[in-house]
Order: sequence, then structure tokens, then C-alpha cells
Amino acid sequence: MSDAAQPTAAEVRAAAEAVKTALDRHLAAVERRSGEDDPAVYEAFNELAAAAETYDELLYDRYDEVTPFEIPGAEDTLPPYTGPEEPNALSVLIRRDYAVAEPHRLLAQAQRVEAADDDGRGAEASATVHGALGVLFGEFEPDEIASRHKEFGLEEGDSTLWVTATDEPAEPGEWLEAPFEQIDPQRVVCRFDVSAVFDDEIDDGRLPGVDDDIEDELDTDLDGDEDLEPLDADR
Repeated sequence: MSDAAQPTAAEVRAAAEAVKTALDRHLAAVERRSGEDDPAVYEAFNELAAAAETYDELLYDRYDEVTPFEIPGAEDTLPPYTGPEEPNALSVLIRRDYAVAEPHRLLAQAQRVEAADDDGRGAEASATVHGALGVLFGEFEPDEIASRHKEFGLEEGDSTLWVTATDEPAEPGEWLEAPFEQIDPQRVVCRFDVSAVFDDEIDDGRLPGVDDDIEDELDTDLDGDEDLEPLDADR
């Protein structure tokens, strides 16, 4: 970079102050979070990531120095945005992966839903994992399953949410046969990823600050599901 294009010391200082402000906002959002998928926390996270990236770039351009921080983000995997500056419509694409960690919980919850329904389906659908998944996802909204996944015997995997800009809203039924095709990465306005690859703090699967004896007790408590309360399937 030429000397003429270098940022000033004041610009670097202002970027550092922006990082401090974003850090405070992120902590405040975390302290007020309403659940695992609180959008305010995601927004504060991305603001902090953007502020840190700007500061890192200016610091390097001005002083040939870098920060020790690396905040994981998905923006580097997408091409530059080329969509409309003022989109007339948008599409939200969500993918959440789960592992069926405890099939007996899944089957039990599906059977409780069927027992509470009066539609005459009987208990055949909940007799298999495949059928139980259909029962539960037919009864509960995906967001509710995400927030209560452990009750259903599921274990969270990676998840991602993409917001894409479109010129006009789609016609009713237009994309239902292939809902995830024809997505232009250059029209992705923003995306939010959640993955275990970001959790470098826990290397051996242990809870931080918990000794072996206490963790064994926690595992015993979590494994016992005899007192599992039935779900209220009425909507």
C-alpha cells in the first residue's frame, strides 16, 4: 500500500474504539439473551466481527501489525454481493442438522403426541424412528424443535441461515418442487452459521471447571428420563 493510501493514526484509534463499543454491546446482548438462538446475540456477534476485521486491517496498513484475534465467519466463503441495493423481496433459507442420539426419547414423545391426538391415526406412525420424526415435525414448528431438541432425543449438528435478495416475490407454488435450487450466492445478503468447529475451548468433551466426580453425577442425572414429563401436544 502506498503512503498516500495509508490510514491515519486517528482512523486506527477510531476503529479500536469501535471494537470496544461492539464488545460491550455483544456482552450486553449475551447477558440479556432469551435463548440459544437469540437474534440479538447473532447481530451483536456480527457487528463485533466486522469491527474487529476493520481494526485489524487498518492496524496492519498503518503499523504493519496484526491482532491475535480470529473470529470465525462465513462471509469469506461467499462471493461479493451483486444483488440489488434495495431488494424488493427476500428469501430465507435455513438448514439444521441433528443426530438421533436417543431413539427411545424420540419414540416416546411421538407416542405421546399420537395419544393426545384425536385424528384416528393410531400408534402405527410412531412405531419407527422414521415415523416418529414425521409425527414430531408435523406437530411442532422447527424453531420449537430446535429449542427443545434434547427432549426429542436429538443432538444438534451444524446449522446455517441464509438471507438472499430477490427482485420480486415468487409466485405461489413456484419453487416448492425444488426449494433449494437456483440459489445465487452473489445475492446472499447475510448468513449466520453455528458449528462445533467454532468451539475450540472444549478439547476433550469435558465441561470446563467441572471435575470428574461432579461430571459423572451430571451425566447420571441427564441420562435418567423416568420422570420425563409428557409434552403438551395441544396447539
